[in-house]
Amino acid sequence: MAERVQVGEIAVDVVRKDVRRVHLSVHPPTGAVRIAAPVRMSLETIRAFAVARLPWIRLQRRRLGAQERETPRDFLFRESHYLWGRRYLLRIVESGAPPGVQEEHSTLVLNVRPGAGREQREDVMETWYRGLLRAAVLEVIARREPQMGVRVERLYVQRMKTRWGSCNPAARSIRLNTELARKPLECLEYIVVHEMAHLLEPRHNARFTALMDLYLPTWRRAREALNRLPVRHETWGY
Repeated sequence: MAERVQVGEIAVDVVRKDVRRVHLSVHPPTGAVRIAAPVRMSLETIRAFAVARLPWIRLQRRRLGAQERETPRDFLFRESHYLWGRRYLLRIVESGAPPGVQEEHSTLVLNVRPGAGREQREDVMETWYRGLLRAAVLEVIARREPQMGVRVERLYVQRMKTRWGSCNPAARSIRLNTELARKPLECLEYIVVHEMAHLLEPRHNARFTALMDLYLPTWRRAREALNRLPVRHETWGY
């Protein structure tokens, strides 16, 4: 059962896990704060940890509250959709041809079976976005691996509720949010380099920052751009 501690005006949920370090996270849509802590750590120690990071927690909650959020998509004619940061209007074509999406100037043509509902239309769009994103990420990885002296063994592209990406240094794998296909390519480059840098340094410490400065000097600008962009209701940026 989750515990709870009060830190100033913020209630923090505490979940006990078989971990060695405390992990702090802020989640949409309300800015809920969660701490995963070692099983034997005292609640007072956990509270002291949260108090020390209260300025950071408040900053993330302000960013989350200020971030513009797209309304849920219904996949209807002339609805707005984004690809690599550019706005397109959707055109629906019902036919017996295989489902898919084509980019035509400022239009995304969604081909679906006759009578396809919202869920079927969304599945076709998400499959298309996932394929585009995977191809773009593989290109970035192939270009960056020799520069950074690392190798990504596994790549996963999927919908993620609270993160743009994650890295498992032990498995040498990275996971990326399909939402990135809707964002500018400079934002994708930033996230991929960020996760690849974790193969060299798992923590967000001074060495990690130095690695980001070395391999992507413009990473702060890209991060700010990503966090200013509209996001779908379930996604929280770095």
